[in-house]
Amino acid sequence: MNALFLNCTLKPSPETSNSEALAKLVAAALQDEGVETEFVRLTDHRIKPGVESDMGDGDEWPAIRERILGAEILVFATPTWLGQPSSVSKLALERMDAMLSETDDDGRPVAYNRVAGVVVTGNEDGAHHVITEICGALNDIGFTIPGQAWTYWNKGPGPGRTSSTTRKGTIGPPRPRRPRHRTCSPSPALSRRTQFPLPHPEPSMAVARSAARICSAP
Repeated sequence: MNALFLNCTLKPSPETSNSEALAKLVAAALQDEGVETEFVRLTDHRIKPGVESDMGDGDEWPAIRERILGAEILVFATPTWLGQPSSVSKLALERMDAMLSETDDDGRPVAYNRVAGVVVTGNEDGAHHVITEICGALNDIGFTIPGQAWTYWNKGPGPGRTSSTTRKGTIGPPRPRRPRHRTCSPSPALSRRTQFPLPHPEPSMAVARSAARICSAP
């Protein structure tokens, strides 16, 4: 089983991406379940605006589209800007709009039998809005969205220090610490509403399990 992470940061490589840092924790939990993972940083590719699968010469979206359709699991990782998903994530979703009218050999939408999840980061409020927008769009396209198949890091409203480097908001396991709020939820890897989004010791892996059920169905 394969999971593709679309990193929708505004930063090109090799700049540090907080969204990628959190997404890697989700990827590690999926790997523990035997899922192969790969990342695409969209800002490293020339993606033309539009709502077609191929916008002509120089458009690198068609190759990314093939990787999306080659994966059983799709995870959008995006920062929050002005309480909204990044412009890069919106560009990707607009290009995926073409999938609404595309079908497989059996006449089904090409996104069927695939599941999706969302990873959100940001120093401002708006994570739930971002999750709702992306999940709604992916569901329209045909992806299955398992319950609570998302996670986010959010230090609070207003500007602040970067989430991947501050002691209080470090993404990753620098030292064990119990989150202030932890819920036993079926998110891909992390409990939600935490200041420290560390992997849950026994993640229920809703995304991976839903993908396994869907992909094994006749």
